[in-house]
Amino acid sequence: MNGVDWVWWARTAAVILFAGCQLALALYGLHRYVLVAHRWRARAGVPVPSAAVLPRVTVQLPVYNEPRVVERLIDAACQIEYPRELLDIQVLDDSTDGTTDLARARAALHRSRGVSIEVLHRRERSGFKAGALREGMQVARGEFLAIFDADFLPTRDFLHRLLPAFEDPSVGMVQARWGHVNQPYSMLTELQSLFLDGHFLIEQGARFDRNRFFNFNGTAGVWRRTCIEGAGGWSAETLTEDLDLSYRAQLAGWRFRYCEDVVVPAELPVDVLAFKSQQRRWAKGSLQTARKVLPVLWRRSLPFASKVEAVFHLTSNLSYPTFLASALLLPVVFKPGGDPLSLFLGVMMLLGTIGVLLFFAETERRAGRTGWRSAGRVFGALAFGMGMSLAQTRAVLSGLLRRGGAWERTPKHGVTGHGHGWRPAASEFGRRGGFGELTLAAYFAAVALWFLWRAEWVPLPFLILLVSGLSYVGWLSATRPGARAVAPSA
Repeated sequence: MNGVDWVWWARTAAVILFAGCQLALALYGLHRYVLVAHRWRARAGVPVPSAAVLPRVTVQLPVYNEPRVVERLIDAACQIEYPRELLDIQVLDDSTDGTTDLARARAALHRSRGVSIEVLHRRERSGFKAGALREGMQVARGEFLAIFDADFLPTRDFLHRLLPAFEDPSVGMVQARWGHVNQPYSMLTELQSLFLDGHFLIEQGARFDRNRFFNFNGTAGVWRRTCIEGAGGWSAETLTEDLDLSYRAQLAGWRFRYCEDVVVPAELPVDVLAFKSQQRRWAKGSLQTARKVLPVLWRRSLPFASKVEAVFHLTSNLSYPTFLASALLLPVVFKPGGDPLSLFLGVMMLLGTIGVLLFFAETERRAGRTGWRSAGRVFGALAFGMGMSLAQTRAVLSGLLRRGGAWERTPKHGVTGHGHGWRPAASEFGRRGGFGELTLAAYFAAVALWFLWRAEWVPLPFLILLVSGLSYVGWLSATRPGARAVAPSA
């Protein structure tokens, strides 16, 4: 094979691979258009009837090495307004540090005040969170189980507002929306809040309104005990035990309800490495769940639209590798002379990108945020998502190839707002990262300059966002801003 043939074949292979990735990105972008279009027409809240008879409820609080927030969590759970004779609280503690002593002391304080609360400490963390919930349910007395992670602050009226939805005996789970106690803490928490608001204000609402599969988010929700048992119980086969059980329960015939107007505040990660850990678990677990449930789902007699939505839902993280495929935006793909193929592929890139921008813009509108600051958050969130592409691609590949894995805890620091500092222990995180993101940022910056020199404008907005996001995530990972911050004096 002569040199000309080799170049032609290399360019053809690159074009095919790049075009396939951009087609996937465009499809996921189109899906965002569909979700946004539906939410423009959808109702803002979910009306619930008033409960006639109050059932017994067990509140489960799974914790693992959470000394900074465990007391806050227990206090909030014990303040839930519900008849004390019908409410039990379980602290499902897998901790290996001083969290257990703090939890036991706090539980004893509330028990002296008449609250039914116990700390169930496991010496072996088998099954991780799923194992803790499964073992807690074995001794739970409640007909319904409310679950809150350590970074959440359940509201006093939480049970009174969600339980009425269970008057329908076919309802197996009711999910509330997440709020954010420390959204203004930093740019990192501002961007995270937009990601989560997009999920709860657009995705969850659209899927519920259209009677599609949607999921319990691991916390701030209530389960009917017989629903969990009928679906096969909690399983540690995936890193997203909540997503796995949600699909199994709905495939078993149970209905889910989403209460968008019930908001439970929570703490957002204030360290980028903690955020990466959280996102890695979610991305890997969602692909593991897709491998597990999609074959079963597609064999069922279900509406075709429900099956398609489930595919987009469970595989949405596949969009991250498509960003890295932009590495093929070299002269081997975009040759001089105004190649029509380059224009076509560039337009596909923009279609997918604009879909995500519209998604975030609608999220801001529904959250009541407008103005230039809101516009900056929209573009910042898009760039930040692109910046997470390297870390998320690794998680996606792991989820496609492996089952199970270590359930990594997301560190919490008790941060409740702007100016509230924190001091992470040196052992909480691994070594500093960021080298991969910064290297990719430099590479894509060179590619952008090359296109600028050739006056090819279509790929430049995409590349600028990609370089900005990778630089931001890489810089945060390398420097870990805030690591020297301290809690303010009393």
